Amino acid sequence: MNRRATLTACLVLGPLVVCARPAKAQIAKVVDDSGRSFFINANPPLSAKLSAAPKTHTNIYLPAEASVTGRSRPAMDVDRDGVEKLVREAAERHRMDPALVRAVIETESNWNPKAYSHKGAGGLMQLIPTTAQRYGAYDVFDPQQNIDAGVKYLRTLLERYNGNLDLALAAYNAGEGAVDRAHGVPSYRETRNYVQRVQNAYFRPGSGRMPDAFINPRAIRKDVSSNGRIIFTND
Repeated sequence: MNRRATLTACLVLGPLVVCARPAKAQIAKVVDDSGRSFFINANPPLSAKLSAAPKTHTNIYLPAEASVTGRSRPAMDVDRDGVEKLVREAAERHRMDPALVRAVIETESNWNPKAYSHKGAGGLMQLIPTTAQRYGAYDVFDPQQNIDAGVKYLRTLLERYNGNLDLALAAYNAGEGAVDRAHGVPSYRETRNYVQRVQNAYFRPGSGRMPDAFINPRAIRKDVSSNGRIIFTND
């Protein structure tokens, strides 16, 4: 007597799950491009049931906290629009381009208010405790305090280096001392990559950058020589 097996086959395709309905049919072996083997019912054809991966939670939630110093923080639930509002308000207070602040936040913490580095920097703009307190952020994980202090610090660096964005960003990453000793952007790979990443985010199309705030020193420019030749350069 021949027996037929009933089998439900499911394939995982990235964020989607494809399942076949149980059916009485011959079992077929399928080998994918990577050499993996799957056993499925050959007939009837697969009926796809698609389930998308769950959406990520975009709100920033911080539980209430209290400290022995007497400083406390109520529970906070701020969505991305709320953080954008904090960025715009801080940028306006300190006369900064909000697009630059967003580029720094994206590079520093990828919009994670709980981000904490091995060097002890924390929050959206990754402030170390001494810098945070110097600019009024006694809780680096409070988005409002963190953004305001970070923008204030970035503004101070831009003033110190006469509006040189490369040097200000390098100092934000490596410290003013490192920039002053190097008389420019330090040769640290991390710092050079950091300066490049922030500027990539800042100067990319659609960033909302104020057109006259800074000039991209790496932008390709078109020049015409005295004999009429057209020259493209980023020097």
